[in-house]
Amino acid sequence: MAARVDGQDARTPWHRMRIWGTAHAVDDFFQGLVPAAIPYFVLERHFSYVEASGLALATTLGSALPQIPIGILADRRRLPWMAPVGMSLAGIGAGLSGLAPQYPLVFALLLLAGFGIAMFHPPSGRDARYESGGSATAMSYFAAGGSVGFFIGPALATPALDGLGIGATALFIPPPILMGFILWRHNNRRAHVHKRTVRHEGIDHPRMFATLTTAEVVRSLISNGINTFVSLYWIRHLGASSLLGGTALTLELAGGVVGTLLGGRIADRFGSVRTVQLGNAALLPALWALLACDDKYGALPLILIVGLVTNIPFAVLVKLGQDYLPSRPGTAAGVTLGLAISAGGLFMPLLGLVAEHHGPQGVFVVLAIVPVIAIALCSTLKEPTTLHTEGGGTATTPS
Repeated sequence: MAARVDGQDARTPWHRMRIWGTAHAVDDFFQGLVPAAIPYFVLERHFSYVEASGLALATTLGSALPQIPIGILADRRRLPWMAPVGMSLAGIGAGLSGLAPQYPLVFALLLLAGFGIAMFHPPSGRDARYESGGSATAMSYFAAGGSVGFFIGPALATPALDGLGIGATALFIPPPILMGFILWRHNNRRAHVHKRTVRHEGIDHPRMFATLTTAEVVRSLISNGINTFVSLYWIRHLGASSLLGGTALTLELAGGVVGTLLGGRIADRFGSVRTVQLGNAALLPALWALLACDDKYGALPLILIVGLVTNIPFAVLVKLGQDYLPSRPGTAAGVTLGLAISAGGLFMPLLGLVAEHHGPQGVFVVLAIVPVIAIALCSTLKEPTTLHTEGGGTATTPS
């Protein structure tokens, strides 16, 4: 058992979170694999663009809609098998999709993969919070795992699919099953911690949580919009090659990983709310600086900075959501890690219409204005410690 000092876990934040961070990376790898695989379904299976967008929708629906009921269930029952099984289902569904002969079966398998992703986030967010010991830095390692997984998904999948065809998705089935077994063993070893903390006590602040969730949906719109149109911005507006466009996307995602880790350290020093407000405010100059640069090479470090500042609040939003709903950490994690992040994808058709009429540059102009909404929303947030001192909120009695 790890050494403890004055009743506190003496392990470093990384040592506490390395299993959870790695598991999060493996799980969210498949959120990056699916968009990388969709073009190959079009090329090899001759799916239409409408059918291709339906495959992306299947994963989004499967991962977004069940988050709240799964979160409620995770708050009522510990269910140590749920996160490992969810991770395994994500791998099996996405992995087998490339072998499925007909569109309806591919759709169903990707829906299953999305459901597996949804099963992972609420219980893992709950248990990762327990083991973080209240450290935003520790939670940033957990959150950064998801960013890393999303980042390496296309990086690993694209060469495999390019060389072996769409059936190469099956190569990625074993890792989540193995990691699921490791996580299940870890949960059993740490059962003594979760038994002591299974009763969630504290004062809920639902209005603050609702404001935070709304702000996160706005931020999700920005993040999804950048991820979707950054390559096209380089190709169509800056006149770059498709390879350089892919490089811009890679740099943006890499900046997101760094920003996630940096945000946790900033929050531990200056507070969670200030960190969220800083991330929102920094988006404005970062995006406008990118728009002001017309050089396809000179803009590369700017997109790295955009990715970094976009993700500074990511881990902090997860922790802050659980601080606002201390009696329901699983539900809070389901909303902040799953539902709110996926909700931004619902606005992509609107940004697509903007792109049709004004090109990718028009999309980035819109995205450069949207942070004002997030700034206004987050200006009303308060630190949870301040709320507890003021005595606001709704007291809850755990079932």
